[in-house]
Amino acid sequence: MALIRCCFEPPELPEFFDSFVQKCTDPSCCCGCCSALRPRYKRLVDNIFPVNPEDGLVKSNMEKLTFYSLSSPDKLDRIGEYLYQKATKDINRKRYKLAEIAMEAMDLLLQACHAQTTLNLFVESFLRMVQKLLEDSNPNLKIMATNSFVKFANINEDTPSYHRRYDFFISKFSSMCHSDSQDLRDSLRLAGIKGLQGVIRKTVSDDLVENIWEAQHMEKIVPSLLFNMQSGDLTPVEDATNVTPPVLAEEVLRELVGRASFGHIRSVLKPLLTHLDRHELWVPNTFAIHTFRIVMISIQPQYSYTVVETLMQHLDSNFKSSPKTRTSLAVVLSKIIAIAAGESVGPSALDIINNLLLHLRTSVGTTSEITAEESQYQEALINALGEFANHHPDYQKIEIMLFIMNTVPDLSKKSKGDQMLQNILLKSLLKVGNQYSTVSFEKAFPASFLQPLLRMARAPHDPTRMIVMQIFQALLDRHQNEQVLSTVSVKPYPALSQEPPSRSDIIFTHKYGANIMQALIDSMALSDRVDALSASFNTAALLIVEMSCSETVQEFLLFILGVQQVASTVESLGAVHRCNLHAIAIALLVLISRVSGINNLLEYAQKIIEARRDEASYYLPPLMDTKKGSNKNLNLSLPHLAIDKLALGECMQNAGMDAQRLNTGAPYALNQSDNPGHRHSWVDSVSAQMTQRNSSADLTVYNGDVDSVNSSPGICKKILAPEFNFDAMKRALAEPTEAAKREQRERQMQIVRTFREGEFDDLMRRTEPKHDLIQNRLNELFNSLAVERQITQSDNKTAQLQANNEKPVYETKFPELFYY
Repeated sequence: MALIRCCFEPPELPEFFDSFVQKCTDPSCCCGCCSALRPRYKRLVDNIFPVNPEDGLVKSNMEKLTFYSLSSPDKLDRIGEYLYQKATKDINRKRYKLAEIAMEAMDLLLQACHAQTTLNLFVESFLRMVQKLLEDSNPNLKIMATNSFVKFANINEDTPSYHRRYDFFISKFSSMCHSDSQDLRDSLRLAGIKGLQGVIRKTVSDDLVENIWEAQHMEKIVPSLLFNMQSGDLTPVEDATNVTPPVLAEEVLRELVGRASFGHIRSVLKPLLTHLDRHELWVPNTFAIHTFRIVMISIQPQYSYTVVETLMQHLDSNFKSSPKTRTSLAVVLSKIIAIAAGESVGPSALDIINNLLLHLRTSVGTTSEITAEESQYQEALINALGEFANHHPDYQKIEIMLFIMNTVPDLSKKSKGDQMLQNILLKSLLKVGNQYSTVSFEKAFPASFLQPLLRMARAPHDPTRMIVMQIFQALLDRHQNEQVLSTVSVKPYPALSQEPPSRSDIIFTHKYGANIMQALIDSMALSDRVDALSASFNTAALLIVEMSCSETVQEFLLFILGVQQVASTVESLGAVHRCNLHAIAIALLVLISRVSGINNLLEYAQKIIEARRDEASYYLPPLMDTKKGSNKNLNLSLPHLAIDKLALGECMQNAGMDAQRLNTGAPYALNQSDNPGHRHSWVDSVSAQMTQRNSSADLTVYNGDVDSVNSSPGICKKILAPEFNFDAMKRALAEPTEAAKREQRERQMQIVRTFREGEFDDLMRRTEPKHDLIQNRLNELFNSLAVERQITQSDNKTAQLQANNEKPVYETKFPELFYY
């Protein structure tokens, strides 16, 4: 090792003569007064340092160094290395002011020379100096080094560096984010957060540098940001100069999530969930909700579904956690799921719904008794499902409701767990139904959805039926009348809102109205609870208000008569139950008379109400509780207080409306089968008109096609296959409605009774041919023509008959084949 060294290098000998008279300032230099032996860049670097460190950087000399660096870019890396060596000596000797001057000089050189092609070599010295300052225990040096690194991170380099690594800076900045220093705690934390932001900006934008999305880096960055976010007030500060660590950490988290691609978003979410688990930040979940809202708002919209999916998977992994933790997780899910709903379409939407339903099934299946905390967890999942469906278009809501309906256990499964699952899933369906805005009933009640819903309306359990009634009410109520009609009453409803039904709604009523009303009657007969009966009344009242018109009023009147018939004839029902059904029937009659505007019906209903008030007030609303009404003496044999079918028909006819369906149809009865899948078309109207023929047409049907073909010689009628004849095709196009079937059965029974019990003269008069009058008139005309011909041609006929001994034509015997 040489004891004496020189401050110039062999290649730099030409510079020896440039400043021969200047004095060398390095005490270890052998040149003494021969300053020309020092390189020029070192002299320029030395000159930027003042005699008194407190005076700071010598600006004029710094400008000379900058000019030299721009003029000789090949010397830039040597300048950086020399500055690093001087700063290292100063730090080791605790001369921090001189180290700060060296760092400041490197910042200025970096800003001035960032466009140079040789910048990479200078950057290596720059980063080594930043690292050296960060390793020191002086907090001011750390803050200064961080600020220098941030300035470097904002520079866009033209040529990437393949060998540059930032492991040390990520670790150091992360540790600064957790600083507990008493004096400069916030400043150090701010510096650490700024440093992480600089690392993110420097690495994310360049694919050739180190992959910052690796787990080893994200597990340091994300928890550091979350630690600062949870340590203070999260409200933004209006004064930009006074930024707090929580606000800046939130900003950096937004930037990090916003820069994440589809393959990297899980790298951010995993340490986030781990941090919330380790620090038990789910209960309470205020911070978790705030954090995930930041993530959902900052993430690219097409990747928002990934966040929901990851959170659901985390909920799966915590199925053994306490109900409070799972409830908090579900609440967080419900708060953010609406943001992802707008970007979820098709299978992804149903996938989220399926996952939520799976969690509900798991919750019901793992507990024998539903506790209050478990119930809160289930309600949170249902709310999440409702929030998710609320942000979808209506056509997707129908698909979601149909999807949920198909997952409800069948009524044949009567175990307690299945009943609980039925109620939970129907509540989920109700949550979606409350978010749906009904425009057309045909779209709101497709046959594949209506049929299982009607089956559930006949469930033996009161809670299940009441939820089904609430679903009907949510989908039927287009004018917000549900609260108005929630009370059974014969008084007018002043706040009732109504508009005439559209043609599609009328067609829907013809198709499925009978099935819905039949299910309502069956539901009313299953329970005597006041709340269950009120729910059924509310559904029936909404059905009447939304669908009542001149074409449907008769069917509704038959439904009301059916309710009354169940109350009068089904003796297995309790007395209070039957009285409540009578009260519901009269309340519905008053409602339909007011809604349809038929004053005659309203007057008739008022007469019945007055009579019942005098003799049997228990036949009127309000509904009686079974326990309270059981002590009363209730007389149910009062047929004169019942609604009369003939009187209803007379009211309809007096109002100028058709009453044929009401007069010939039978009221609804219990447990009649319904088929929501049948069609209704003009064939029903034609068949109804054909049934108005006399009884002889019903008994003897003339088949002109058969007679004509059979009487033609040499022609045989071709018998079509049953599946291809006209009748089969007609049945395929239009199956008769339940109402038409009932009318047909009643008409046949009436014909049978007439021919069994009627007088013979009456039957002769009924079956007398109608064409006798016309035939007699034709005979008279033919006879008059025959007489006139006989007078004018008497002589010719006499001569001809005498000459011709042949037989007349009318006496000729024709073969039987030509008879008609």
